[in-house]
Amino acid sequence: MAVEKEEYSAPNEALFFVLAYLPLFELLSMTRVCKSLREAINNDILPWLKLVVDRPINCILSDDILMEVASKAEARLQVLVLINCVKITDDGLLRVIAQNPHISKLHVPGCTSLSPRGVIKALKLLSKNSHRIKSLKISGIYGVRKEDLETIQSLINHNQTQHKRNNIFCHEYKKFSTLKHIDTNCPVDLDVCPKCNEVRMVFDCPNVGCKKRQGSQCRGCEYCVTRCVECGICITESEELEEVSCSDTLCSDCWMKLPKCNFCNKPNCSQHADQQLRVSGSTGFVCAACHSKFY
Repeated sequence: MAVEKEEYSAPNEALFFVLAYLPLFELLSMTRVCKSLREAINNDILPWLKLVVDRPINCILSDDILMEVASKAEARLQVLVLINCVKITDDGLLRVIAQNPHISKLHVPGCTSLSPRGVIKALKLLSKNSHRIKSLKISGIYGVRKEDLETIQSLINHNQTQHKRNNIFCHEYKKFSTLKHIDTNCPVDLDVCPKCNEVRMVFDCPNVGCKKRQGSQCRGCEYCVTRCVECGICITESEELEEVSCSDTLCSDCWMKLPKCNFCNKPNCSQHADQQLRVSGSTGFVCAACHSKFY
């Protein structure tokens, strides 16, 4: 009895246009879908010009692996985004930079094995031949001093640093997607907090009606100004903080809008919605604390 061969249709052509926008994990996953996609990824340089590494492979990315992956761009890497890649060192970053002198966006937030000195060396390598990067993100790298920030700002695109500083809102930053890290108009994500005088991410208040915003009184780092994690507005000391089942802070308006735990009547913020546990026979949810207490 003859066995008929099952015919597989070719993937939609639109998928091939998407490849250049995928983070590394998704890009590698696509190579396992079918032969045509695998060949398109392995034989075309376009998907490798923007290298974005995030969860779940950021914790295993080493200097050598980064160098191997970056080599697929054939010295034409344009965007390098490494999010919380804790194993990447100054040496690994500098090796990639040396082989790819045309990088225009360097985002390495949470790469705790990098140092301010290493970042400055990378910028100096990129500034050769009058080339300057357009965007730098280094929040989460330890030990950045005001002198380091001044040096970094001098090595960034002068035309952008002379422009008016773009507002950075806390809730938007914490809810960023991996792809949003690529498209940004902010030259550097760090600034000097006007309240504590430390080099940190400095956030603005999105509430246009905020009286303190007029004099930039509510502008500051997350240690100096308490903000709602959902909408980003500042919460004054006179306002009573609403109780939540996660560790974040909510304003009263956002607290009212979010669904509550069936037992303690406390909401989870959107970022921790995955901690909500569903119970059979119930239409609501139970927070992790109540679930461990009552179940």
